Amino acid sequence: MTTTQEAPVAVTDLPHTRDTVRSGSGGTPARSRRQRRAWDEAPRWQIYLPLAVYLLFTLVPFYWMLLFALRPAGTTGLLPWPLTFEHFDKVWTERSFGVFFQNSLIVGGATLVMTTLVSLAGGYALARFDFKVKRGFLLALLCSQFVPGALLLVPLFKVFAGLQMINSLGSVVIAETVFQLPLSMILLSNFIKNVPYSLEEAAWVDGCGRFRAFCAVVLPMLRPGLVAVGSFAFVHSWNHFLFALMFLSKQDLQTIPVGLNTLLSADSVDLGALAAGGVVAAVPVVIVFAFIQKYLVTGFSAGAVKG
Repeated sequence: MTTTQEAPVAVTDLPHTRDTVRSGSGGTPARSRRQRRAWDEAPRWQIYLPLAVYLLFTLVPFYWMLLFALRPAGTTGLLPWPLTFEHFDKVWTERSFGVFFQNSLIVGGATLVMTTLVSLAGGYALARFDFKVKRGFLLALLCSQFVPGALLLVPLFKVFAGLQMINSLGSVVIAETVFQLPLSMILLSNFIKNVPYSLEEAAWVDGCGRFRAFCAVVLPMLRPGLVAVGSFAFVHSWNHFLFALMFLSKQDLQTIPVGLNTLLSADSVDLGALAAGGVVAAVPVVIVFAFIQKYLVTGFSAGAVKG
């Protein structure tokens, strides 16, 4: 009885196996990889066309504002020529926008510092400690985001009136800080959770206390999160209108949003002055975001990750 010995078939001789071998150790066929790559690589016009439409709707209002602010009153050209800065001079001197700008800087800077410090302490407590009412506290923080700021005006006004803080920039700073704390605290707590706890333990073994270990090890790694929280608090307090309108009645204490409201009247509107005031209000925010956009994106993306 004779047996026929078949020649061994090489693995690479099989059609489906050849694609798998050429594709690498991952086991994904090369053909499917090419198809997926072709599917992912969309034509450039499909990317640039939506971006161009978005930029058109975003930048046209800014150009229109600059046009009214820089062209002489009474002209109707689509180009600001000849250039004039009379509208800026009018709002800065006659309309007291220099004082409003200074007040807004004070409110925004103080809100930034207070929000960052308090949310840093609260976020560290939420990230590193376990206590009985922790879930309830987090739920309260989340639910507070559903409460609009207008509902807080009456109770806050009564509190500040009892403390004799009406017509004081401190009342606006405290109100803005309270309004910004829940979101900032949650963001920083998630960011701190991403810092390995073993780094703090190693610092404790080396002789550092909890506060020193936090300042030396954890705090340097929180820079993107701190920039995100501080910039968000500054921009919100810079643009917020209600608290400054309700708590500040003296003209020399008003902020830029309230100052812009004074340019509107029932009889007529000075479009040139209003546009110049809008440029003055927008330029600091644009400058801030231009310098911190890298840290801002990193901070919000890292703080959104659940630890």
